[in-house]
Amino acid sequence: MRTFSRCQIIGRRFPICHVHVDDTYVEVSYPFPDLCFNLFGFPLDQGSHANDVCTLSVIDQVSSFSTSAARSRGDLSLAFGDPGSCDDEDYKRWKNCLQRDFTINGLMFDPYAKLVYDYTGGVDDIKKAKVRTIAAASHSLMEDCARILRAIRIAARLGFRFERETALTIKRLSHTVRRLDRGRLLMEMNYMLAFGSAEASLRLLWRFGLLEVLLPIQAAYLVQIGFRRRDKSSNMLLSLFSNLDKLLGPDRPCHNSLWVAILALHKALSDEPRDPLVVAAFSLSVYNGGDLSEALDISRKIDETHDRSFHELLEHQNLKRSTLKDKVLHLASSVLDAVSSMTDVYCVSRAMAAYPQAPHSDLVIIPLPLFLSVCRIFECVKRGKEKGFAPKHCNKIDYELLASGSLSEVRHVFARVVFDTIYPITSS
Repeated sequence: MRTFSRCQIIGRRFPICHVHVDDTYVEVSYPFPDLCFNLFGFPLDQGSHANDVCTLSVIDQVSSFSTSAARSRGDLSLAFGDPGSCDDEDYKRWKNCLQRDFTINGLMFDPYAKLVYDYTGGVDDIKKAKVRTIAAASHSLMEDCARILRAIRIAARLGFRFERETALTIKRLSHTVRRLDRGRLLMEMNYMLAFGSAEASLRLLWRFGLLEVLLPIQAAYLVQIGFRRRDKSSNMLLSLFSNLDKLLGPDRPCHNSLWVAILALHKALSDEPRDPLVVAAFSLSVYNGGDLSEALDISRKIDETHDRSFHELLEHQNLKRSTLKDKVLHLASSVLDAVSSMTDVYCVSRAMAAYPQAPHSDLVIIPLPLFLSVCRIFECVKRGKEKGFAPKHCNKIDYELLASGSLSEVRHVFARVVFDTIYPITSS
């Protein structure tokens, strides 16, 4: 914090530093290395030496590299033999690699010689699309439980599978992620849900027993509908995030208020199924800043067939305009109630009471500022058209505004995701 004027420390045991630069940030590992590399692997210090290297990660930021390594072999993994006779620089690289989490994150790059050093079989595991810990999985994941969430994120975003020992250990130690502070948990969840791999992340979190710890309400929903751990079918929750993924990417993320808003809408619909036109009119009203009259007029002209596989949606009921308006306002209240319940320890605990076979969790990772941001997305439906609000009139997404939490951009993408889920585009 003495080095950077605008930074935030995340995590307790293995802290990292978010250095804010304009509207984005760069992750810097602690302790601050002798040579700092930015996200693209270029040295910030142009006067550095040719033997400087940085640790490469296939999914995370560029990591720090310790330039002092004592010749003490007692703490090194037995899975990788001592390189024996080698110079000090090679020994430092080797020892640094053994301190990383996964083999695919244990590669080192010399940007001057353009060489990649691989001491743990990381390149081979990348070719095999495999996530494997460098040290024994039980030791590695117990040492730092954040690695469990990082493993899920890597597998989801890249479509990798887990090596058997790593998979079994993740499932056995899934409950240990509660040791992490809530800020770190929110950061990890945002990495999973806001960068184009939300559906795959939710499936893996459910498969390995992490969803009931991190998102207990959504885990209770999957239990309620009888969704199995390795179930390859879909449901409305997964479809919503699948359609969100189609609009995002690792370099085109959304603000975390968007995925929380989607969770809130789904909870309201799973608690009380609605007519598809009610959901459509509600989404249109959110999109246009609370102009409910216009939303009702447009929704009543919809003649598309909705997805009948979702139990959260009723059959069309040919509602009168006044009745449709009342039901939209009721849905708006239900969604706001859902946002509140997701941030209330008692409500989360009560949801888990119907799920006794899962480890109890009353964890709430949504802080007050995020709660208020999500409420602001929906409050316009009840309050009426916002003065000066200008909805988008094109389908193009401004990803910089979306990542920063621009209200109009978040509402625009929210409405698109909901419509694509309720009225899926068919081949015809």
